[in-house]
Amino acid sequence: MSSPEQRIPDNDSQFTQSLGLVFDEITATYVRGHADLNENHHTPWGVVHGGVYTSMVESAGSVGASYAVADRNQFAVGVHNATDFLRPSTGAQVQVVATALFQGRNQQLWEVIITDQGTGKELSRGQLRTQNVDMPKA
Repeated sequence: MSSPEQRIPDNDSQFTQSLGLVFDEITATYVRGHADLNENHHTPWGVVHGGVYTSMVESAGSVGASYAVADRNQFAVGVHNATDFLRPSTGAQVQVVATALFQGRNQQLWEVIITDQGTGKELSRGQLRTQNVDMPKA
């Protein structure tokens, strides 16, 4: 059987690469990553699109939740994502921190906070509820 690290395609995901999201630390209860947000992430009005933050909440929470159940040959899928956008940004290096709030047999709840590393101010925060599901059969 492969290790949890081998079964979680964290930094290999084309989607997270398109976000610019890089995971620096992954455990069963904590995920830390970063991204450089720039004009590629903007709305037509020149600020970072809220969907970028929502996707980071989904990605960081899902990776951590999947890591938590990998030894059971499972992974986690998001079933509810509630992301709040606290202040606009035209671009910044952001830190993404996800923390497990609840980890049950079938579902998990993760909180994700996205902070501008230059100012220390929160840009967005969200909660992700996930469902633990069995890995597909090969």
